[in-house]
Amino acid sequence: MNSDSALPVRAGNGAFSDETRGMLLGLAGVAMFSLTLPFTRMAVAELPPAFVALGRALVAAVLACAWLAWKRVPLPPRSALLSLAVVSAGCVIGFPWLTSIALRTLPASHGAVLVGILPLATALFSAFRGNEKPSPGFWLMAVLGAALVLGFALRQGGGSLHAADLLMLGAVVLGAAGYAEGGRLSRSLGGEQVICWALVLSAPLLAPLVLWLSWPHGAAIAAAGPMAWAGFAYVSAISMLVGFFFWYRGMALGGIARVGQVQLVQPFMTLGGAAILLGEALELSNFVFALAVIAVVGAGRKMQVRR
Repeated sequence: MNSDSALPVRAGNGAFSDETRGMLLGLAGVAMFSLTLPFTRMAVAELPPAFVALGRALVAAVLACAWLAWKRVPLPPRSALLSLAVVSAGCVIGFPWLTSIALRTLPASHGAVLVGILPLATALFSAFRGNEKPSPGFWLMAVLGAALVLGFALRQGGGSLHAADLLMLGAVVLGAAGYAEGGRLSRSLGGEQVICWALVLSAPLLAPLVLWLSWPHGAAIAAAGPMAWAGFAYVSAISMLVGFFFWYRGMALGGIARVGQVQLVQPFMTLGGAAILLGEALELSNFVFALAVIAVVGAGRKMQVRR
């Protein structure tokens, strides 16, 4: 079945096609994710990176457990456990941990542009798993979009990458694996259940790790100010939980590769958030790159993707 031909809005009831709804839900999730790096930067300014990375997942796991109990959701099937483990390793532990360490030294605005290659990485993982078969035109647009954000990253970095960029790129690889696997599993399990079960299943590992890694830094954690705790609260509740409700549901409806391209605009949303929350410089060239990337996303949406 082709997912490339989005149905128009149906007259009379104003209902959108699944692809359009998926794109809109994905965009809502991206808007929430776009503030993750600025708020993480706020948190790690005073809190230990390991505490921020793993502690936020543990807090989100408690919230996820409450949601599952409220909805009286049955246990996931055994066949879903391996996929949930991939989501946990990529989205719950790997991406938050590596970005928290990297943002000790990298500005949020610089880290944001590296995250811009997530859509291409997600599409690669999705194709590797056999979920979708994007057309050559789609790959061309994906590579062009990735080249734009990487070019932007090099320009911001004075023509070279920082040492912490390797951590960010590692985070991108792990995050893309978790996104692709979670998007695939959301078609049968539902986006909310995927992220909630991934968080809950990782909690037994997270709890002792958080205690062990945070114990030597108890004084620093206790002395952290309200800005650091505000950042920690956002990445715990929104970045680790609520954002995924929209993101995985959107991927299940609109397709992993196609909805994933919406994330190309995330770096530029993050740049705006970093300018507002952290006072980081925002240049006119940022908007030029943003317009170019948005044009690529629009062109990629018209390319054929077989599901």
